[in-house]
Amino acid sequence: FPIRSTAKADAVRALFRNYGFTDAEIADLVRRLPLILILDPDRILRPKLDFFASLGVRPRKLASNHIFLTRSLDKHLVPCIQFLRSILGTDEDVCLAISRTPRALMSDPEKTMRPAVDTLRRLGLPEESISKLVIIEMGVLMMSPERICQIFEDLNELGLGVTEKGLPRCIRVLCGISRETWLHRLALYRSFGVSDDELNRAFKWQPTILSCSDEIIKKKLRFFLDELKLELSEVMRKSKLIGYSLEKNIVPKCAVLSLLMREGKIGPNIKLISALLCSAKMFSTKYVLRYAHDVPDVVKAYEGKITFEGFRDQDGLVPLKL
Repeated sequence: FPIRSTAKADAVRALFRNYGFTDAEIADLVRRLPLILILDPDRILRPKLDFFASLGVRPRKLASNHIFLTRSLDKHLVPCIQFLRSILGTDEDVCLAISRTPRALMSDPEKTMRPAVDTLRRLGLPEESISKLVIIEMGVLMMSPERICQIFEDLNELGLGVTEKGLPRCIRVLCGISRETWLHRLALYRSFGVSDDELNRAFKWQPTILSCSDEIIKKKLRFFLDELKLELSEVMRKSKLIGYSLEKNIVPKCAVLSLLMREGKIGPNIKLISALLCSAKMFSTKYVLRYAHDVPDVVKAYEGKITFEGFRDQDGLVPLKL
């Protein structure tokens, strides 16, 4: 669209800089929403920026969700925040919810948000769990009552009731995928031989095992079963493993352990799954820093610069304890 004068556009850019936006963020904002350059900086934009700043919302969130700046402050944004306060209680939690799922703030508080919360209450979800769910996945407030009911039915089939402590995390996963995808992923795990009981327990413990793509699920299970020779039942019992990145977490750890085994620093009696489940800090302390002086390549292995080719000692491939 034509801009007859650059004065207003310059004023808009200056305003955003004053509120902490970087030049790159401003450029991205203008690219996504060119109309922003012709809005009145003091009458339209500044009040909204002040409003979000008062909540503690960082400028970067506004830059990536520019449409907030086009909605009416009094007619939409303030009512949304007031509704969220009634559910969450504090501006700190409101800010946290917005930061995690900013797009949900575009929902109408009366036509969409309230019916969603009313449905959660009708289904028996405790107020504390509703608050936790909205904080970690405000996208639930964008859903129709029918979709929410379907999610609860699907979770109930997995043996998850409304009083389950981890239910909000499980609901969060289903908020991010379609029901068709949900059913397909369940079938995918079953195709590897996972029993319903194993799947139910694994999902309760690590809900994100069903948020991975089909290819990633297949890749991880094949690695654990074919490369590491782990038992499927043990992998599902320690389902946190499936939530870890192969490339960034599991494989580098395996490369470290394999190297230390070849160098005779550790033996095949190491409990592999326990080692893989170690936090990055604990693993680094126990296996990397401890042996870095005697086996310098252990650092390269942990950085992914040494290929993992199976567990071997001086005599060849060795079986490991789980």
